[in-house]
Amino acid sequence: MVKQEIEWFIHYLSVEKGLSENTQNSYRLDLLSFASFLAQENKYSFAEVDKSDILHYIVYLQQKGRAPATIARQLAAIKAFYRFRLMEGLQEREPTQDLESPKLGRRLPKILTQREMEKLLEQPDITKPAGLRDRAILEVLYATGLRVSELVSLNVGDVDCNTGYIRCTGKGDKERIVPIGSIAVFYLKNYLNEGRTKLIKRSVEALFLNSRGQRLTRQGCWKIIKKYVRQAGIKKVVTPHTIRHTFATHMLQNGADLRSVQEILGHSDISTTQIYTHLTTKRIREIYDRTHPRA
Repeated sequence: MVKQEIEWFIHYLSVEKGLSENTQNSYRLDLLSFASFLAQENKYSFAEVDKSDILHYIVYLQQKGRAPATIARQLAAIKAFYRFRLMEGLQEREPTQDLESPKLGRRLPKILTQREMEKLLEQPDITKPAGLRDRAILEVLYATGLRVSELVSLNVGDVDCNTGYIRCTGKGDKERIVPIGSIAVFYLKNYLNEGRTKLIKRSVEALFLNSRGQRLTRQGCWKIIKKYVRQAGIKKVVTPHTIRHTFATHMLQNGADLRSVQEILGHSDISTTQIYTHLTTKRIREIYDRTHPRA
């Protein structure tokens, strides 16, 4: 019954809230983890949970060494779940009321320098179809700041190389049009004309294909980037999201305004974009301290 109640909630998130499959899976895993903890405490119904049970769960997660951000996410999932239960009449009271999330320190995202980014872009062997694809992937990520889920969801029809724009679908199924630079367009054209035609096995809409001619997955994209990071000798941990952070920071460092970067990234709240200004401010401080004679 517990699992069934979780699935009712996941269905609500999908149909009523329009949340992505990745977000639905995160909620599912968090709630299954909570249910597993409750079973250890001999509680087999969500209805009998009270505030102290949730506090015990938070302490349990802390003892397991979970990061504050992970605990905050788990608590957010539990709160949303109980709000849903209350709304559906499955719950008489909300045990999560007045519970505060753990305080999170503001962590600045890790980025690549321009030289590191250039070195990464140069790694794929563009004499091979897979290399043409990989160069196009890296160029598009750096040119647009797309999330990896947005990148692998692209279809051929979403790209207009003549006008230099890409149509993508972001969080909450929100569509946006993103500009793409001439260099990325160049490598995209090369991939479409010489790489994709050799990777494709049957008619498929997907823009980026794997070796089997099917749509490239998020995991496949991660592996591609990890391979070239290692090949470039970059010691930092680099993910597709690192390139998104790098795109935003480099744009701001070179004079882009915050609102434009917000639009391109698809952030609903500008405060999310503002974190990148901390990176540019930090860089300015480093340059000042290094160069001013009275610093």
